[in-house]
Amino acid sequence: MKLSDALRKAQGLGLDLVEVAPMATPPVCKIIDFGKFRYDISKHTKDKKPASSRLKEIKFRVNIDEHDYLTKIRHGEEFLDRGNKVRVQLQFRGREMAHQEFGMQLVEKVRDDLSGMSQVEMDPKITGRNITMTLAPLPANRRKRKFSLAPKTPEESQEAGAPVES
Repeated sequence: MKLSDALRKAQGLGLDLVEVAPMATPPVCKIIDFGKFRYDISKHTKDKKPASSRLKEIKFRVNIDEHDYLTKIRHGEEFLDRGNKVRVQLQFRGREMAHQEFGMQLVEKVRDDLSGMSQVEMDPKITGRNITMTLAPLPANRRKRKFSLAPKTPEESQEAGAPVES
């Protein structure tokens, strides 16, 4: 359809002629309400934006083994490195409630260990049988990982006494 015919038809209907695919041959236009078109586009772009920061959670118990603790700390570092917030939750069971100070010490240790990657957004707080703390990631240029597992090079494994395959 010619441009002049399309414009006349759009004005007759009280709508606008909107170019939706300018790169196509020939360019594609639609007769629609321009205000509604802009609203739909803004809704589309808003839906496409990823959440700026998602909340990840790490759960601890008071009597956690050192290896399990380090694994959870590494997961926390990974979450923070990706820009996610981390909720640290410590759960008490049974008689562990009698010694809440051990739980607070563990949460403080987690905070200190993740201090190179995060800042405290919500201080540790006791609610029922849980202690909860929220950590927010530092800006990317200030993050320093302490607990990441770096892959060993052949020279490092030879120094450790492990045989090297050739």
